[in-house]
Amino acid sequence: MIHELAQTLVDLIFDWGYFGIFIMMAIESSFIPFPSEIVLVPAGYLASKGEMNIFYIMGSALAGSLLGAFVNYYLARTLGRRFLLKFGKYFFISPQTLEKMERYFKSHGHISTFTGRLVPGIRQLISIPAGLARMNVIEFSVFTTLGAGIWALILVFVGYFIGANEVLIKEYLKEITLIVIILLTVLVWIYYMYQKRRA
Repeated sequence: MIHELAQTLVDLIFDWGYFGIFIMMAIESSFIPFPSEIVLVPAGYLASKGEMNIFYIMGSALAGSLLGAFVNYYLARTLGRRFLLKFGKYFFISPQTLEKMERYFKSHGHISTFTGRLVPGIRQLISIPAGLARMNVIEFSVFTTLGAGIWALILVFVGYFIGANEVLIKEYLKEITLIVIILLTVLVWIYYMYQKRRA
């Protein structure tokens, strides 16, 4: 079933072209959970066969990721704060907690957004606290683009160099995800030490 779904998506991407990648990455980056590897690995495979262009794939993926991220960001910014101030007590979120989160994102929103975009399961959700905290839009855009771009490039290269070997793809994705999490842990530790010395 997984193989059939992957094959259907490969065909769909090929039929819709770069617009298909844009739409699916926008869905993946918003509040609808949809694994980006199902989109970008097949796209990388098509690029290896000369049927798609890597630069256009990356452009479509980044544009879609930004659109989905902005959907979450602006929903949280316009509706989320008002909702939490009114009903947050039912979710154990007090106005003081909301203020602390806002202060945190003003100081550390850039590193949180960047690292969050690289962690599966968190990447779709990191835009919500950024919107709630009213993180600077330009900073949000830059660090969302950096994080989403690195992750998209990894997946496209996996598809490009490994091709249609499903077993190898699963194995390499697990290893790559582990390496990314380790590197992010080191990066966050360096950032923490830097901030501590500054303070």
